[in-house]
Amino acid sequence: MVTSSEPFAARLDIDYPETLDRFTTFFRLIWIIPIGIILSLLTATGNETVAETGEHIERTGLGITGGLALATMLMIVFRMRYPRWWFDFARELTRFGARVAAYFFLLTDQYPSTVDEQAVHLEIDYPDAERDLNRWLPLVKWLLAIPHYIVLAVLAAIGMVVWVIAWFAILFTGRYPRPLFDYLVGVGRWGLRVEAYAFLLVTDEYPPFSLK
Repeated sequence: MVTSSEPFAARLDIDYPETLDRFTTFFRLIWIIPIGIILSLLTATGNETVAETGEHIERTGLGITGGLALATMLMIVFRMRYPRWWFDFARELTRFGARVAAYFFLLTDQYPSTVDEQAVHLEIDYPDAERDLNRWLPLVKWLLAIPHYIVLAVLAAIGMVVWVIAWFAILFTGRYPRPLFDYLVGVGRWGLRVEAYAFLLVTDEYPPFSLK
């Protein structure tokens, strides 16, 4: 595992809003449905059962994100290359997903754009595959990240409680309590680092266990 004092290859920051709209906050679960459907169409896996001559055939697809992760892994292993346009697509899709998540968790009132950065600032460094990446590590990164999955599951469960508390706080005060805001941004930042390491495969540096 590679460790470094340099900034991690994936970074997330969200502008703290001084005030938030009570009306859109109250109806957030309704307002998010259209953009949530669009995101799910891009990221959902497929699972279809087809009957032919009395037999049931199950077809399962990885979806765009899963297929791209698998293709990137194979490209690194066999060719030591990371096509730039693959990276650009994965980064922009990750940014879009982060904007939707920020809107869902009430971190911003800006309706998620499919293009503009808005208040969510997400950066992922493009790797030089031959210089920065180990050829064989992509085969096991998903396994090495298991401790992070466990911790993130706990943090996410706490995050849902934080989301409910923040929802009531915004309805009564119009403000997002800063400690709660920082916690949810920190969880998102942690999850992004794990995604960059285990699935986007842009770095061999093991993600730190930190909300910062």
